[in-house]
Amino acid sequence: MNPTNMLLLTIDPVAAASAPMSGEEMILLTLSIMLLIGTLLIGVVAVYLMLILQKALVGTQPVVEKSVDTRPLWMRFADLQPLSHEKDLVLEHSYDGITELDNPTPTWFMGLFYGTIGVAVVYMLVFHVFKVGDLQLKEYTDEVAIAEVAREAYIAKVAGNINENTVAYVKDTKALDEGKGLYTQHCVACHGAEGQGGVGPNLTDDYWLHGNTIKNVYRTISEGVTEKGMLSWKRQLNPLQMQQVASYVLSLHGSSPPNPKEPQGEKASNETVATR
Repeated sequence: MNPTNMLLLTIDPVAAASAPMSGEEMILLTLSIMLLIGTLLIGVVAVYLMLILQKALVGTQPVVEKSVDTRPLWMRFADLQPLSHEKDLVLEHSYDGITELDNPTPTWFMGLFYGTIGVAVVYMLVFHVFKVGDLQLKEYTDEVAIAEVAREAYIAKVAGNINENTVAYVKDTKALDEGKGLYTQHCVACHGAEGQGGVGPNLTDDYWLHGNTIKNVYRTISEGVTEKGMLSWKRQLNPLQMQQVASYVLSLHGSSPPNPKEPQGEKASNETVATR
């Protein structure tokens, strides 16, 4: 257990009671506390010595009357000097006649710089030490989980109880149009725009490799055919969409597309084709 976790256990009595510290952990905790206290004491002593040294140096220097700053407010804010003061800012060294001005870094820029350091410290404490907030990866994981729940709810609402055993052939024009759109988007590359076949088999003849009923076609779309190179579409399409695609595929039977692929598989009986 690291020192940070041990400090957290001392803050939370329930956690401390449930996970008692061993002797080694107690030693580490004691050393950590002593190191923290020692660091704070060193810092306080250093600041005190700096104040004493500053007073001593100020006391040995002659008092010089400060000149009145006549720069406009915007120039003072940006730590800019007027052009007339340029000769007072030139540094001693030069390179091929090129001189450098001793312009300080603007106050606003230093404020931003130290502000980013402060933000980084707060971020580290909140997200990595005390773990109050969630990191981006955790937020992404949570959002994906919420989206998955919403997706499942949508599928359950729209698709109902459609599965391999309950799927039915749909004949209405709207459902077939939806199936055609999905077929065009996902299936044309292998089966052709009109089902004539290509890499995949011809879908318009009487011959079928994996059965020609709506349940057979639905299962083929859902599970895929690994040995033939066909992907499983159940992760990309919900049950309703697979039913629509399967119905559209069966609606292509008997059409006469150009350049049909040679028959593959077993010829379906007329009764099976009629009942689907």
